Amino acid sequence: MKKRIAMLTLWTVLLGVFGLGAASSSYADEKTPTDKFRVGMEAGYAPFNWTQTDDSHGAVPIGNDSWAGGYDVQIAKKVAEGLGKELVIVKTDWDGLPVALQSGNIDAVIAGMSPTAERKKEIGFTDPYYQSDLVMVVRADSQFAKATSLDDFRGAKITGQQSTFHYTVIDQIPDVEKEQAVKTFSQMRAALLSGAIDGYVSERPEGVTAEIASKQYKMVEFSDGAGFKTNPEDVQVAVGMRQNDPDIAKVNEILAGISEAERLSLMDRAIKEQPVAKSAEDNEAAGAKPGLLTDFKNIWTQYGGLFLRGAGMTLFIALISTVVGTMIGLLIGVFRTIPEAVSKGRRTLQRFGNWLLSVYIEVFRGTPMMVQAMVIYYGLGMAFEINLNRTFAALLIVSINTGAYMSEIVRGGIFAVDRGQFEAAQAIGMTHGQTMKKIVIPQVLRNILPATGNEFIINIKDTAVLSVISVADLFFQGNSAAGTNYKYFQVFTIIAVMYLIMTYTITRILRALEHKMDGPASYEKTATNPIQSELEE
Repeated sequence: MKKRIAMLTLWTVLLGVFGLGAASSSYADEKTPTDKFRVGMEAGYAPFNWTQTDDSHGAVPIGNDSWAGGYDVQIAKKVAEGLGKELVIVKTDWDGLPVALQSGNIDAVIAGMSPTAERKKEIGFTDPYYQSDLVMVVRADSQFAKATSLDDFRGAKITGQQSTFHYTVIDQIPDVEKEQAVKTFSQMRAALLSGAIDGYVSERPEGVTAEIASKQYKMVEFSDGAGFKTNPEDVQVAVGMRQNDPDIAKVNEILAGISEAERLSLMDRAIKEQPVAKSAEDNEAAGAKPGLLTDFKNIWTQYGGLFLRGAGMTLFIALISTVVGTMIGLLIGVFRTIPEAVSKGRRTLQRFGNWLLSVYIEVFRGTPMMVQAMVIYYGLGMAFEINLNRTFAALLIVSINTGAYMSEIVRGGIFAVDRGQFEAAQAIGMTHGQTMKKIVIPQVLRNILPATGNEFIINIKDTAVLSVISVADLFFQGNSAAGTNYKYFQVFTIIAVMYLIMTYTITRILRALEHKMDGPASYEKTATNPIQSELEE
């Protein structure tokens, strides 16, 4: 019994800590088949790429009943057709695109990415397929709305997207207050409307989209010599591929066959067909009065199904991970209560196991889950070319994180059991395994139920950090919707209500389960011996 528990615990921890083993390869994404052309993009940077809920305007499916549309998608379709392959769009977080490309998870990045000198060190780029100008997006009612040059932005709080050259050119503005870089355009637009920043650097197509989305935004364009100084590659957009990829030359030939007039036409069409522009046209045609209630209704009608599927993914990850994490915690708790072995060899092995478990607990309790997700999902892909399936990676990350916390909770539950029960079990000849199985663990499960329920609630909310590896949970779907329709307050109010409904419902269910396990507050004696009953009467 002791050996089985020890070995099972050791294998569980090793799998969690290192993310390696047989399960990793069985769940890993397969390398791209020769008949498919897998393209990575955010699907959240309109009009270059966005997420929509139907296949209109030639959109390409990206899973979870969602489709990707936009200028980049149309270019990707032409490239795939020229290569004689089927196009597959892989919706990926911006920071994960280079890693996904280098690890073979995707074949190309077509996501409005500029071939800067820094990126060329890691990625091979084709010839550009679009060229734009840098603009500034500000609030329409701000003092900067009438700006005509960079000098007019003196003292302004300006930011740009993280890991892009947009952020680096901010230094060209005199006396600027350069704010922290922001991960997504959705977050920058929300920060702009809230007054946290005065503007953000963008490209003209995105600026046009912002003005279409709301009259609260104003795009500031600069005349020659009054704007940002850039290198040609900074304002160009190219297809990113693996360095020395033989298909780069083929893709260049395909891109050369797309005339400048056709490229401009595709961009104009993307601007017109993007969901935010279509929604504005529909509301105007229907004579709908603007207002919060109308916005909530329209958002739920358009994205309600997407949000419900995201909520389902959130609950699935939270439930499975809490169960697995609790099992890990129980195994560790049992292992660490095993009496010290008599033989030197077993005692050394036992101490090593305890040390390894201590490292596991300290690492996963001492680092944020978001960092763990980045290291396990992207780090394994970069260092060992182990490309985990996103859902499996999410389950693995949350499970081992929960296991680290549950191991300490279980330890407290075991110590809560009266020491006399251990001594009584030992006195009647029960082994340590029998004592834990028949006496201690049943009591521990009841003792830790409130804490386990709390971990479940925490996991429901903490799945939001998995957006860094593009897991399609509730927060990720909400962020995609907000990045498409620019209704940040309305979208995230709906998302917050859905989280509240889930956590409140789970809390009530767990409370009912606790009362069920506790039994009634008072008990009535039931006579099992008829003679004794008669005597008592």
